Amino acid sequence: MNQLVQEIVEKLQVVIEPDSGRSIVQLRMIRDIRLENGQFHFKIYLPSASYKHKDSLYAEIHEVLGKFFPDLELHAHFVNQLPMTDAPNTNFPNISNFIAVGSGKGGVGKSSISAFLAIALKTAGYKVGLLDADLYGPSIPTMFGIRDLKPKVLESDGKHKMQPIDVNGISIISLGNIIDPEQAVVLRGPRLAAIIKQFFFDTLWPELDYLIIDLPPGTGDVQLTLVQTIPLTGVVMVTTPQEIAYIDAVKAANMFTLDQIKVPILGVIENMSWFEPDDMPGKKYFIFGEGAGQRLAEKTHSSLLGQIPIKQGMRQSFDIGQAFQLDSYYSELFKTIILKLKEKIDIRNLIYAPSQVVQAN
Repeated sequence: MNQLVQEIVEKLQVVIEPDSGRSIVQLRMIRDIRLENGQFHFKIYLPSASYKHKDSLYAEIHEVLGKFFPDLELHAHFVNQLPMTDAPNTNFPNISNFIAVGSGKGGVGKSSISAFLAIALKTAGYKVGLLDADLYGPSIPTMFGIRDLKPKVLESDGKHKMQPIDVNGISIISLGNIIDPEQAVVLRGPRLAAIIKQFFFDTLWPELDYLIIDLPPGTGDVQLTLVQTIPLTGVVMVTTPQEIAYIDAVKAANMFTLDQIKVPILGVIENMSWFEPDDMPGKKYFIFGEGAGQRLAEKTHSSLLGQIPIKQGMRQSFDIGQAFQLDSYYSELFKTIILKLKEKIDIRNLIYAPSQVVQAN
């Protein structure tokens, strides 16, 4: 995302539309944003030509932006109707946002973060799905205690389709629930692509606000198939504070921002930021170093959504399949993270047109 445009829209969230009591950003009243040579061009969509708060609303916008961006020249154009919503994706009209979780290296806790995000969003009241696209190392079934469950196969429109496994209201699909838990996954590109497409087109996903997609590490066939199959809303990058993790995370993020792909990086989550002993709360050991998460956020023109410390309880909860039994520390931490993430998603959906499926060459 353009960092300045993002900052401008973030500041505008304090401007409230009087009749609804909601932010003008949330209502998508600010559209068609363009920044050129220090000039901020935008349109303000009004409910009607007789809208009585037009002048006061613009005055407040001018005041807010003048306070934080005094050198910015504003060019507003009023449109006397609320904008039509963007045309729905005809292939997946019941899924509002596809959020991929990626990393440069394995072992940085990407799957744990994916699980955390899904749980936190569900706890906040959203309709959530979790797709385990890490085909070589599907760990989501273990974390949620569903390794022995198989997705039901139902007939729909004359075809046999899988029904996601429901875990406390989260709809989950994983290759780990389809093959034997100890079976080695030996797949080449075409077969990998076929499985990923099956997870979308041959699965009866319910209505979802967010589908979290746990990617394999790096850049490869799964990532390429994904952007050629669905319109990704954006990507959350996961790294540890280590330099080696940062270097590979930059490469993974750069794949999504290629001109032919153009998927926004919504933010960065730094995992294993420090070790905090249970018997010494507040004591931090930076065993993997410091700062890689912030540097990755700056490199990708996004934001650091949060830092996750290592605590013994988290590892135990996931290992024994009790992902929902996390202590209040992590619950509160991820409550803050999803508030930031949702804000980034809302801003992304405001500023940019919906992502397009990449055409295979």
